[in-house]
Amino acid sequence: MIHNRTVIEARPAPTHTIGPVAWLRANLFSGPINTILSLAAIYLLVSLLVPTIQWAFIDADWVGTSRDDCSREGACWVFINARIGQFIYGLYPRHEIWRVNVTFGLFAVLIAWLAIPRLPLKRWVAVATLVVFPFVAFALLYGGRFGLPVVETHRWGGLMLTLVLAVVGMVAALPIGTLLALGRRSKMPIVKSFSVIFIEFWRGVPLITVLFMASVMLPLFLPTGMNVDRLVRALIGITLFQSAYMAEVIRGGLQAIPRGQEEAAAALGMGYWKRMGLIVLPQALKMMIPGIVNTFISLFKDTTLVMIIGLFDLLGIVQAALSDSRWLGFSVEGYAFAALVFWIFCFSMSRYSQYLERKLHTGHKR
Repeated sequence: MIHNRTVIEARPAPTHTIGPVAWLRANLFSGPINTILSLAAIYLLVSLLVPTIQWAFIDADWVGTSRDDCSREGACWVFINARIGQFIYGLYPRHEIWRVNVTFGLFAVLIAWLAIPRLPLKRWVAVATLVVFPFVAFALLYGGRFGLPVVETHRWGGLMLTLVLAVVGMVAALPIGTLLALGRRSKMPIVKSFSVIFIEFWRGVPLITVLFMASVMLPLFLPTGMNVDRLVRALIGITLFQSAYMAEVIRGGLQAIPRGQEEAAAALGMGYWKRMGLIVLPQALKMMIPGIVNTFISLFKDTTLVMIIGLFDLLGIVQAALSDSRWLGFSVEGYAFAALVFWIFCFSMSRYSQYLERKLHTGHKR
């Protein structure tokens, strides 16, 4: 008997099983129906994308200072260039814009420090971000200290105001929502009843109604001579409203943790707050990242509702610019710019949440 011991060299996989052609055959053209649907979808995309690209880029006007510089048939991005300062800073004094830039530059550095894995002193940076930075930001933006002139909040607007509303709402809603979620699961009747009533009340009222009540009705119940800033009222309303939704997201994560985790911690002699802070909540928060980020994205987009109380966020300042007689007829460019800015921030939050999910993966994902 003759045994062939010759080793056959490795050969590449057949071209029809790997590569772009194989992917197309497997996913888009795997059968007659899929082929027809894929061709129809491609035709629809081409029909929409080609004119859009032609209008937005090829035939667009980019440079100029007035509508007279928009002589082509495409988009007039001159409108955005002429109003970009107002879109970002609102009516903030131009000679004081450096204060806004310093504030958000400092905030970006702190967030980047917390987001980059290998940087040291993260605990102290987190404390500085949550405790020290809000006072520094208020002192810079509002003024009245360190020789800085006061800039009233009615002059705040544009992207700056959108970020203030969103960041304050997110930072404040998460701890309040956590306490409400724990209170709803509490065995103490008074705490549980208060948490349930609070959550169900704020979840049952539209945010636009909350803002309207905070702006119009709340001053009627205040003592004579007492006045609360309109922006502060909006921030309180947004925070309370968002806390109710955050509480339900966190409660869902807490219910996903097996009871044995808390019982084991209690058997080790841990008190309630230690069990929650060291055992239960860290596990639950990892599972709640998609829900929490989804709530944050919803909050970021809901900031546009402050227009009804006279605060001009990014969308509000764009709409105000469109009413200028010198720029009538460029609403598409204005709304496209606002949509792009909102998409960039929301998409960034979504991608970072996916990064956190991969980083904190502990075996829950199947």
